[in-house]
Amino acid sequence: MTSFVIALLLGTAFGFALNKGGLTRYANITGVFRFTNLTVIKFMLTAIVVGGTGIYLLNTWGVVSFPNIPATYVVGNVLGGLVFGIGMALTGY
Repeated sequence: MTSFVIALLLGTAFGFALNKGGLTRYANITGVFRFTNLTVIKFMLTAIVVGGTGIYLLNTWGVVSFPNIPATYVVGNVLGGLVFGIGMALTGY
């Protein structure tokens, strides 16, 4: 139950940060697809780098351990990403 509450609080804080950063605005989202506004990309890349660094530090300190990751299905991932990206671009347009 404690893990659920922590995850809920972190998710709420991340959503709040997304909203305060203006990433929920229509103009910012469509600006990404038009290559005129890179605010969303900068924010998400910063979140990925900070999160990745934090996970590796926690692994180094022995707080968490990395699970074994099975092989991926590349064709399915690429097709799924294309369908998702095209759908998001079309609905944003």
